Amino acid sequence: MHEPALRAAAFGSDPLPDPAVTRGAGGGARTPRGRLLAAIVLGAQGRYAAAAALLGPLRHEAGPVEASLAASALAAHRRQLGGHRQARALDGEAFAKAAGRDSRPDPDGLDAAGARADALLGLAADNLALGRLGAARRLAERATREDDRWRARVRGGWVGAEIELAAGQGAAAVPHAERAFETAEARGARRHVVKSGIVLAVALRAAGAPDHREISDGLVGNAMATAEECELLSLLWPAALVMADLRPGHAEEYRFRVAEVLHAVLRSADPCGRRIAGESPWVPAPGG
Repeated sequence: MHEPALRAAAFGSDPLPDPAVTRGAGGGARTPRGRLLAAIVLGAQGRYAAAAALLGPLRHEAGPVEASLAASALAAHRRQLGGHRQARALDGEAFAKAAGRDSRPDPDGLDAAGARADALLGLAADNLALGRLGAARRLAERATREDDRWRARVRGGWVGAEIELAAGQGAAAVPHAERAFETAEARGARRHVVKSGIVLAVALRAAGAPDHREISDGLVGNAMATAEECELLSLLWPAALVMADLRPGHAEEYRFRVAEVLHAVLRSADPCGRRIAGESPWVPAPGG
């Protein structure tokens, strides 16, 4: 019933749908695809417990492609809270479910090829956070051979930039981040533009471009404004963290906002998500 609205929220220009669309168990979305889209939207809003309630059954009861995508989505939510080891197990599950499968092509990559690319890029991000830079590069390169459509290009750009940043190659990170930002803008994928703007700002700063401060400030400022407007809490607190570094004179104000948002996010997380965040060195303590 609500699949067009959910798709627009997950991958298009309207990241904040009417609350009725995602209320309860996916609102009126009765198909596995609809519940998957609802979970993606809920996760972007930082409503991790509600998202997990949809994704758990999908992993075990849906067909192979939707089950794979559900595992990848849950992995992304765990990763957003710093749970890279837990995410790696889920991403491995996602790849196993989609391996060797075929399905009708989907414009946003919600098909077998897109599922494999999602899983591989997730595994690349997991390995990167766990210090396995070489494995991360190989997995990211393999993902590009699986899918080169818009969403895979955007996510591949994020991961590619993060790999170069981890390697201390700020200038090499910029083209990856630019590709993600330009692709997301061309697609009109507002949520993806927000994250791409944050990644590009960090890459430009690491590259030491002469005008990076002004450009980065604008990118993150726009990302924060959109995240606030669209209630994308999963992206709002990382944007505020970056802004605290870009505007040291206002760092305390931005860190206070980080703590506010994280408090709200963790109140809406499932017990596993809260535990992961509490143990993670990547996630600031909400009251700290």
